[in-house]
Amino acid sequence: MLNYIIRRLVMLIPVLIGVSIIAFSLMHLIPGDPARSMLGEKATEDQLELLREELGLNDPLAVQYGRYVGKVIKGDLGESVKSGVPIAEELASRLPATFELSIFAMGVAIVIGVLAGVIAAVKQYSWFDNISMTGALFGVSMPIFWLGLMLIWVFAVILGWLPPSGRLSLDVELETITNMYLLDSLLTGNWEAFADAFKHLLMPGLALGTIPMAIIARMTRSSMLEVMRQDYIRTAKAKGLAKFLVIFQHALKNAFLPVLTVIGLQFGYLLGGAVLTETIFSWPGVGRYVYLSILGRDYPVVQSTILVVATIFVIVNLITDILYKYIDPRISYD
Repeated sequence: MLNYIIRRLVMLIPVLIGVSIIAFSLMHLIPGDPARSMLGEKATEDQLELLREELGLNDPLAVQYGRYVGKVIKGDLGESVKSGVPIAEELASRLPATFELSIFAMGVAIVIGVLAGVIAAVKQYSWFDNISMTGALFGVSMPIFWLGLMLIWVFAVILGWLPPSGRLSLDVELETITNMYLLDSLLTGNWEAFADAFKHLLMPGLALGTIPMAIIARMTRSSMLEVMRQDYIRTAKAKGLAKFLVIFQHALKNAFLPVLTVIGLQFGYLLGGAVLTETIFSWPGVGRYVYLSILGRDYPVVQSTILVVATIFVIVNLITDILYKYIDPRISYD
């Protein structure tokens, strides 16, 4: 197992090099001038040229890329062109918000998706099966931005039950430790902040978790149907084991490997694909940070953020592969 982990970590190097090249190339193909974005439309050509020279934008692309990679190797992600603040500091303040949103969304998706898939498989062709799978089809097909706007319109504008944006109300105080507000409120015993943070998290979490929830439900149902046709399930039933034990201890455990694969992939996608959700709900995470940086032509921020998200994505997939071994001891990586 240790050799496998080392091999996967070594393979991370060429993957990240490829990601950095693609991100660097795409950002410089986008029309727009960072100097113009920083100085405004009234800036003179001399001022623009001076700033371009100062930022190194006049250097050949190969030189700019080499300079960027050299900093990354040293652990320096560079500085934001717009704010001048080190990108590592800005990411450190925003990553916990994205982690909190993604973990909540994936938690909801796993609980509802797995339960819906198991029940749909056990009660195949029933009304629940038809409704849940139709709902899963709508969930996969539904655009996040439309769902987010509809949630805001219904629950914030019409009913007034939930706040439309942000992470915490202005009149609620919270001592931050991890910058994950739900966790911090639990650690400090601040139940008012916990309730308020949960209300702010509910709509963006549901919007972000809809697609993985639908995918997990369909995959769980398909995998469960295949496993429940196996001989050892018939044997377990013939022995008189309780239906609950047959389903959750025997069938679900063996059907969970493909579901775990989907969960790992979807969690990585959530971390990198929360741009629309965070933008719609004004959630101060990495996705909204990237969106604003693209608008401002802040190349270093976008490049570094893509690199960090790609690293997290690969690590999540590595953890998923390691979990295979503990779910199914027959799997060997030697």
